[in-house]
Amino acid sequence: MDGVDRHNVWAIILLDRLDQLVSVWHNHRTLILSAVLAILFAVRFALRSATRAKDPNSSSGPPSPRINGAEGEKIAPIECSNEKKEILKAGPKVVTGRKAVRRKEVSPETKLRTDSIQPVILYSTLTGTSQAIAESISATLQNPQSGTNRQPGSESPAFPSPIIKDIADIELDEWFIKGPDPLRSLAPTSSSFFYILVIPSYNIDSLIDTFLDHLKETHNDFRIDTAPLSSLVGYCVFGLGDKEGWPLVQDGFCSQAIEVDKWMARLTGNRRAYPLGMGDVKSDLKSTAAEWAQGVGNALKDIGTLGSLGEGVPGSGEAVESDEDDEEFPDTNPRKKRKTNQVADLEDVKPPSTLKANMPLPVDFTTSSTTTTADEFQPPTVKQMVPKDSPTHAALTKQGYTIIGSHSGVKICRWTKSALRGRGSCYKNSFYGIASHLCMETTPSLSCSNKCVFCWRHGTNPVATTWRWEVDPPETIFRGAKEGHYKKIKMLRGVPGVVASRFEEAMRIRHCALSLVGEPIFYPYINEFLSLLHAERISSFLVCNAQHPDQLAALHRVTQLYVSIDASNAESLRKIDRPLHRDFWARFLRCLDILREKRFLHRTVFRLTLVKGFNASASEIDGYADLVARGMPCFIEIKGVTYCGTSTSKAAGLTMQNVPFYEEVVEFVNALDTALAKRGLEYGVAAEHAHSCCVLVAERRFFINGRWCTRIDYEKFWELLEKEQRDAGQAGGEVERFKPEDYCAPTPEWALFGNGGFDPRDVRVDRKGRPKLIDSGGGGGAAAAAE
Repeated sequence: MDGVDRHNVWAIILLDRLDQLVSVWHNHRTLILSAVLAILFAVRFALRSATRAKDPNSSSGPPSPRINGAEGEKIAPIECSNEKKEILKAGPKVVTGRKAVRRKEVSPETKLRTDSIQPVILYSTLTGTSQAIAESISATLQNPQSGTNRQPGSESPAFPSPIIKDIADIELDEWFIKGPDPLRSLAPTSSSFFYILVIPSYNIDSLIDTFLDHLKETHNDFRIDTAPLSSLVGYCVFGLGDKEGWPLVQDGFCSQAIEVDKWMARLTGNRRAYPLGMGDVKSDLKSTAAEWAQGVGNALKDIGTLGSLGEGVPGSGEAVESDEDDEEFPDTNPRKKRKTNQVADLEDVKPPSTLKANMPLPVDFTTSSTTTTADEFQPPTVKQMVPKDSPTHAALTKQGYTIIGSHSGVKICRWTKSALRGRGSCYKNSFYGIASHLCMETTPSLSCSNKCVFCWRHGTNPVATTWRWEVDPPETIFRGAKEGHYKKIKMLRGVPGVVASRFEEAMRIRHCALSLVGEPIFYPYINEFLSLLHAERISSFLVCNAQHPDQLAALHRVTQLYVSIDASNAESLRKIDRPLHRDFWARFLRCLDILREKRFLHRTVFRLTLVKGFNASASEIDGYADLVARGMPCFIEIKGVTYCGTSTSKAAGLTMQNVPFYEEVVEFVNALDTALAKRGLEYGVAAEHAHSCCVLVAERRFFINGRWCTRIDYEKFWELLEKEQRDAGQAGGEVERFKPEDYCAPTPEWALFGNGGFDPRDVRVDRKGRPKLIDSGGGGGAAAAAE
């Protein structure tokens, strides 16, 4: 028991002491904390003073001067005068001079062979200025004074001659996703490539917009590496602008070149080898480009010497520029986003007041907020497709187009002039009964989604994948097209040989070929435009490039619907049509499926343009036959390409050697007819127009009562169309749709295959206007395509 009591006593004493300590803490805690902080501060100050005493450079006075000597020698002190000491005490120490740059020693293994670095100059042009600048830059780089060529006995590195390419002629996916892989065949001895981009800036839609969209999509595509062009040894950009219209960069001077430079920095992983160059086309452009090219030459010299871009290369900032933080980390404030967003799509465009109230217009419901006040709302700025002061407008006008509004055009076809003089109409007269002097060739959309190598529009029309411009009402386009057509017809009244009766007939438009240029189906109100044509009994022949399946599916009735089938497989189509859509082949096949569904509603036509060396080989015939089996068109037009002889065609690799002779076209047609028969498809060779180097293959359902009926009974067509429209206007009941066979007409004997296809009412002449005899049984001869 005594042991237990002793333990209890100690426990009571311990608890009493703890209670006393707690009481002291509560009564004097402020004083205790102050003392502890004072002690800690004193310890910190003492430690810091001891550190300074050991470091002589940490004192406020000047450091002890030293002179370099060999190891082990004494360093003699240098005393300062009293006057100098006073000066040093009067102010802080000032250090002048530049920081020494440490240069990395480049090992022989990391150095590049200078002759293995291949400069590649890429340009885009509408008027040829950018191409001329690209060629001048190439010449400057090859000049020995630029430092990029080695003279005998000198140490300047030598580089191969630059490769010059038009961006319109290259496949963007291969050159800007796979890197320089396509260049291996052009420069097999080169192991490294250097991109030089010459970029003009336009206030209209052009290929540059498509190029910029491609760079952005490539950077933002999660399936692609963020820097797919990191294999390049470097890149640089030279921009062309007009300071009369855009005096400052903020106003838009060289804006598209700036954008290209920014996105190239991201795609290459910060490999900008030389700062962005900017030249004024109205000023000293050539001298500016030459001076900039000299700097690029020096950069190439450094790359060849150091094996990389080196350190401190001007302009080689971060891959993501500092002024792009908002884009990489977007502001989530919806009000601010609305104020700063200047991108306008068709969904945001208010239709013109002249449009009908019941016209459908897509609406974008993906807004940032459910409420928008009048003060906060700013109408988006939407530009015109072809402004009047743009180089595109000037180029198209020079080619003979009448520009209607901001995105439409009309032009007189050469066959219209020929028909007015009694010298023959085009193949549409032989196949479908369209006299050329009664036909108007127009388009409601000058923009296209392809850059075909055989395009005879000189590559000056805009290109795009989506509609993002102002929209002109269909009434304005229709009225402007008629006025422009009639004006051009009247200008021909004084041309020698014009037949008076045909001139009078030409003042009443009977047919409209929507195939002038661009993509007519691209126009958002194409159905309303077709209704205006049909209301005046003008037949409609609409041509599309099989790249807009949604618009094709929504298309209302037309007199005849064409789809261009320029290749039998995806690779050939990519080379010859050069489509802008990445999913071009999927779009192409979907359009064929839609055409198959419409073959009992429209007269559907496959148009094959044969280009030797591209899509006219015997190996592609089976592919064409498979496409016919998929789309089951009513007719197939096979035509030899017409060479327009422009620099655009030459740059794409197209010459007169690619134009097939008529006999070659006939041989291809017979082979295709055989391939279709092997597949059990009921087609036959129906008609020809040797002068146009064109042959028509028709489905057997148009072989009626022992004769081909490929022509159109237009009066019957209007009768059936008006009846269908009346029935549709009546309430209740299904509307009975008429079929293409219901308004077909017999093909005249002279138009049948084997008879040449030249209308006997006309007189065929040679190039000098002298009457020309027609060869019997196939007319035209081998040179028909070249006439």
